[in-house]
Amino acid sequence: MVSPFLFFADERLSLAELTAACLDGVLVPLGEGFMPADAAETPWMRARSLLPLLGERWAAARGSAAWIHGAVSEEPTPHHVQRAGATRARARSGARTIFHDVRLDPADVWVIAGVHVSSPARTLVDLARSDAAGDQALARTWADTDPLVRGSAEEWLVRHPRFPHGRRAAVLLSGTTTR
Repeated sequence: MVSPFLFFADERLSLAELTAACLDGVLVPLGEGFMPADAAETPWMRARSLLPLLGERWAAARGSAAWIHGAVSEEPTPHHVQRAGATRARARSGARTIFHDVRLDPADVWVIAGVHVSSPARTLVDLARSDAAGDQALARTWADTDPLVRGSAEEWLVRHPRFPHGRRAAVLLSGTTTR
């Protein structure tokens, strides 16, 4: 489906034409596509911009999902994607993407603009349990600014007591400042 607000190379215009429109200030890059410079960047637009990258088998995860949910304004690079379907899929390697072949539980997957995205609670847990300093910093900031998502993430951890590195996530989330 062609979106009136998102442009992808060779859908209606070539990459050269889209890049020229960026130089003219008419379009700005967003995900795998381009959007009008004066359009509002919404979760729907962010998710839809990753459709060429994710397809039907992959879901945006970790920092990429946090970006879609609005927890961070800067688009992450590389994007983290995780398997959403029941069958294994060959990951297309690339510098812009890190693939995680562990399947997301269907209960932890939202569909936004036809794109699979890990739920806010699962995304926050994944960031909080990561050993990467950038992921942990993002988790702390998001938990401090959005107590509803923090509460959902803590409840998710209670329902999944044996989740790998769940204790690390619980400690990080319990140490956030907003209560």
